[in-house]
Amino acid sequence: MSNASIGTPEQLRDPDYFPGMARAVPLGIQHVLAMFVSNVTPAIIVAGAAGFGFGSDAGALGFPDMTYLIQMSMLFAGIATLFQTIGFGPVGARLPIVQGTSFAFIPIMIPLVAGKGPEAMGALLTGVFLGGLFHALLGTVIGKIRFALPPLVTGLVVTMIGLALVKVGIEYAAGGVPAKSFNNPEYGSWMNWSAALVVVFVTLGLKFFARGMLSVSAVLIGIVVGYLYALYITPIFWETPVVTPAFVAQQWNNAAWFSVPMPFKYGFEFSFAALVGFCLMAFVSAVETVGDVSGITKGGAGREATDKEIQGATFADGFGTAIGGIFGGLPNTSFSQNVGLIAMTGVMSRHVVTIGAIFLIFCGLVPKVGGIVRAMPIEVLGGGVIVMFGMVVAAGVSMLSDVVWNKRNMVIFAIALSIGLGLQLEVLNLAPGAPNALQFLPDGLRVLAASGILPAALIAIVLNLLLPEDMDGTEEISGGHAGHK
Repeated sequence: MSNASIGTPEQLRDPDYFPGMARAVPLGIQHVLAMFVSNVTPAIIVAGAAGFGFGSDAGALGFPDMTYLIQMSMLFAGIATLFQTIGFGPVGARLPIVQGTSFAFIPIMIPLVAGKGPEAMGALLTGVFLGGLFHALLGTVIGKIRFALPPLVTGLVVTMIGLALVKVGIEYAAGGVPAKSFNNPEYGSWMNWSAALVVVFVTLGLKFFARGMLSVSAVLIGIVVGYLYALYITPIFWETPVVTPAFVAQQWNNAAWFSVPMPFKYGFEFSFAALVGFCLMAFVSAVETVGDVSGITKGGAGREATDKEIQGATFADGFGTAIGGIFGGLPNTSFSQNVGLIAMTGVMSRHVVTIGAIFLIFCGLVPKVGGIVRAMPIEVLGGGVIVMFGMVVAAGVSMLSDVVWNKRNMVIFAIALSIGLGLQLEVLNLAPGAPNALQFLPDGLRVLAASGILPAALIAIVLNLLLPEDMDGTEEISGGHAGHK
């Protein structure tokens, strides 16, 4: 489908232009396919960390709580996207912005729920709700606080988020955290790794050698191929395959055709650690959204984003997260991969994305869609997660490339990374109850510090604001050992 067949150059740059239903529907579905896997993955990771996901006793019952989180991820990604595309009052940028569950909050959420089961979700989702309201308030001041979050800070935070998550991909590909915890002999087997590697290789092949929708949906297609491989090929070579058709049929049959969300399904429980963690990460998410809005207007319309658009997008981010938290949705943010999709298609129509949002809402109201997702082997998801989380690290490194690497900035980066990553590796990788570097902190502060991301971000922000730009010896340097004698 050529751009000329969709509209004139002036029409394609107009967010209010509608290219007609026949063209808008496939374009809208394409936006959903580009973000589908990334959107539901955080729910699966949080459920697994809490102990009611893959490999848990909940499997016999069809993973009801994980299914619900997946369902809410789709439903409120669609609702939050409508906030952006249609808007109401000051809420929404009225631009083709696709919302989805944010990876950035995963390192904060995992320590909050680790091994605590569904009972931990009340405090987590209350934090999501309150953090979302705080996020919305940032819309009133987002233009004034951007100075405190230059590429040095945001690049460091995004890189730290990716580094915190890459371990998850390897554990999933090898067989999942429960299999590792219970010394399952199949953990790390060739069967498990083969399913993950099929996803990785198919994804890479499509990304590098395909064009258009095949390239855009490479991760999703890779996971579908890996799913089919696990379902039909692993039984040929192994006695205990990764997944069987009977198990998929069971998960499908256990899911209803239609279900509505329940407000405060897991209760309302205040947690200081959750509140502080979600509020602090809201700054990162807000800055990410500012970048996405700017990318959309530059790539799709050839102009800078207006203050009204940036403010409206931040409002929609926050309110979408807050409302989702009431019903079981995890924090929402704008999805950067869809910014690249708009630049590729050249179609700036917000109505196209509205159609994609309606499709997401439909999927969220039909639990059988979640049933298919939850039946997917953890090893297959691991292959997709390896790619996705690696791309998060790469995005952070790309942001850091905009930093002027003088001695001042190198010292700030070095201290923040060393303390943040060091805490993350030392504390999170120990068995529960084992001595650790933060054991004398109160529970709430220990959870926040153990993520590594918040300490790194706070150190970088404070040092960047306090240390003068014209310090002696802050000339730009290059090379691995430049500046050292």
